[in-house]
Amino acid sequence: MSPGKRERLVSAGIDVDEALSRFLDNESLFERFLNKFLEDRNYLKLGEAIASGDNEAALAASHTLKGLCSNLSMKRLTELFTLQVKAYRAEDPDLAASMMPEISKAYDETVAAISE
Repeated sequence: MSPGKRERLVSAGIDVDEALSRFLDNESLFERFLNKFLEDRNYLKLGEAIASGDNEAALAASHTLKGLCSNLSMKRLTELFTLQVKAYRAEDPDLAASMMPEISKAYDETVAAISE
């Protein structure tokens, strides 16, 4: 992994050192999983579920994203999805939905860092 790529990932809220440790310092495996993250459809499912008022589907998508981001050491997104899941579980879908601008910003930054 180039130093520039590492720097972009870190600035997007990814703890690269922690992630590499989880992937047994196999950079190519870690990068392959980062690319799989780009293909994951749960973020789209989350947006669709919120738009249609399907709180159960939104909770499921947010919870899946929380786990996925945690496994990839995406600290900023993990924190945001954790808060959103808590809001859904507390039966406060308005609070959960209101988090989407901040989640979208962090998600877009993460996608951009991985894609570059």
